[in-house]
Amino acid sequence: MSNLPLIGTAGWSYPHWNGLVYPKASSGGFHPLEFLAQRFDSVEINSSFYHHLKPEVVRLWMKKVESNPRFQFTAKLHQNFTHLRTLDQAEINAFADGLRPMLKAKKLGALLMQFPWSFRFTAENKDFFIRLRRAFHEFPLVAEMRHASWMAEEAVGVFLDYRVGFCNIDQPEYTSAMPPTQYLTSEVGYVRLHGRNPQNSLGAFTKYETNPRGRQHDYLYTDIELSQWAKRIEVVNRFADRTFVIFNNDAQAKSVVNALQMQALISGVHATAPKDLRRKFPMELQQFSPAYAEQQCLFSAA
Repeated sequence: MSNLPLIGTAGWSYPHWNGLVYPKASSGGFHPLEFLAQRFDSVEINSSFYHHLKPEVVRLWMKKVESNPRFQFTAKLHQNFTHLRTLDQAEINAFADGLRPMLKAKKLGALLMQFPWSFRFTAENKDFFIRLRRAFHEFPLVAEMRHASWMAEEAVGVFLDYRVGFCNIDQPEYTSAMPPTQYLTSEVGYVRLHGRNPQNSLGAFTKYETNPRGRQHDYLYTDIELSQWAKRIEVVNRFADRTFVIFNNDAQAKSVVNALQMQALISGVHATAPKDLRRKFPMELQQFSPAYAEQQCLFSAA
């Protein structure tokens, strides 16, 4: 099991998941991370894109996932670095300080540099990419490029030369959009699935994304689409030390549905889906009930 990809969702703190993934009225002891760590092996920290994390909060998060020894976090680099191109040393230090406890505990599997579509492969952008990589040299860096120009041989060579993981993404088709890939450029494999809603251009036509969660992430992957990605993930994972598969289609908790399906597709293990989520997606989650899990155990024992 240890060589299997670590699958999970982008973020976990969504009000629209209450009463669907999480209980409507949770007790004081309930924590979403504890709940997700019982079903998945990873989650991507979304809030780090908007503000610096506090070390004490990061330590609390690590405590909440202790029940799953395989569990690893990934985190998004703050947008000031990737979108505003800030390289202020004080801000670099402040951001790094927040994540350092997770890095030292070996619970941070990757730090994702999510660049906008406007960040094309040019000499100037290549130089900034290298400078940013050096600024966060202590972290296992992965970069998500949304513009297809980064598929050029020279561009992929930069990833290889500076040991930055290539984030293979799935996204809607639009002008010069990065298509599905299966690249591995460092010890970290990374796959990020945004959904294919045509209304979601991932901010390609806005200079600066001020409200990214307002974008349309409303898409449910089909069995065929998941199978196609499972083959690419297998290629990436074959030579990676660790591979992360993150679903970013959080609308109606579709990311949870697809993450459960992908996990079962790759590992053969059907985790138990929340009851309310099974009611909303009865066809997709018919094999993710406690009864099915019990049945699988009986067959295994036989």
